[in-house]
Amino acid sequence: MNETDFQIGSRFTKLTVVNIISNIIVPLVGLVDLAFLGHLTDIRYLAGVAIAVILFDYLYRTCKFLRMATTGSTAQAVGRSDNEAVLLILLRNGLVALIVAAIILLLHYPIRELGFTLLSAAPEVKAAARDYYNTRIWAAPAALSNLVLLGWFLGQSQSNKVLALSIISNGTNIVLDYLFIVQWGWNSAGAGAATAISQYVMLVLALIMIAGDGYLPKLPAVAGQILDPVALKATFQMNFDVLIRSLGTITTFAIFASLSGFLGTVVLAGNSLMVEVVNLAVFLIEGSAFATETLAGNFHGEGCHEKLLPLLRLSGGTSLSLGLALALVFISFPEKMFGLLTDHLEVIDQINDYVLWLLPVLVMVGFVYMLEGYFLGLTQMFVLRN
Repeated sequence: MNETDFQIGSRFTKLTVVNIISNIIVPLVGLVDLAFLGHLTDIRYLAGVAIAVILFDYLYRTCKFLRMATTGSTAQAVGRSDNEAVLLILLRNGLVALIVAAIILLLHYPIRELGFTLLSAAPEVKAAARDYYNTRIWAAPAALSNLVLLGWFLGQSQSNKVLALSIISNGTNIVLDYLFIVQWGWNSAGAGAATAISQYVMLVLALIMIAGDGYLPKLPAVAGQILDPVALKATFQMNFDVLIRSLGTITTFAIFASLSGFLGTVVLAGNSLMVEVVNLAVFLIEGSAFATETLAGNFHGEGCHEKLLPLLRLSGGTSLSLGLALALVFISFPEKMFGLLTDHLEVIDQINDYVLWLLPVLVMVGFVYMLEGYFLGLTQMFVLRN
């Protein structure tokens, strides 16, 4: 390994490790949320939040284009040492986030009614789901702005800030869950309120970090360029391309779940648990993909295209190894691993017949997310869209 490869490897490893830690906190805190509700006497609150989360997943996972479109373009501006462009990327993508959030809030009632009409559940479960939705939905401006801010920090290789924001925000969520659900008895509405407040806590902390980096005095100098029509059009185009990609991915999983349901409850349950393993792999592999995105953008901005191939090799090896390792763990110990997720033996028996499929699927997931990070870093969103 020459000196250049060593430097790339060192930067890549540091970013990947921090990204994985900050990424994996999210599903772990989600499990804590469910644990608080799962220990209530009435199970309808847990079930209600479970179906409401499906609706929020569709809303917010679709909006991940805000983070994706921000990181690569920011990394390229950093590579060019264009501090003015770095700030303008934040402001323009932040504007897009607020516009989308305003649309969500304006349409929150029909979104809720349509969503819970399509989702099947008992009336008391839907009532609990509405309580959760009605409190959490008001965090849309913060939730979408945070996607842009996290992408902006990642684009500047500031993964430590992303980790700090994740720890503080999710820690706040856990504390408020305890207060609102256990101590004050707000049940599913309390879970929604805890999530909403923690999103605003993250937003405020991120803005404080930006102010601490000395960006506030620079705002007047760039304010007149925020609404530049050519730049805004390019910003919307990049976001739209990634939106199409995100809708395609989410819709594919939704169709898979729907078709599984036609094959029976046991098949649906088994496939759902297999998909959860895929989602866990994504959280791990995205740590490597985020690092790839940042460094690819930096190298492209610097004009150091000779560094892209070593980065691609390093990223590919890391992503494929993570996917392969997770697949082998679940394939080698299916009863123990899936036994942590369910007590129903018929579901585990069903999974045993198909668990080997995790090997090609998770290897492919590693390959796909490595390429996604690479092309996002180059801001070639049309490749992902197509």
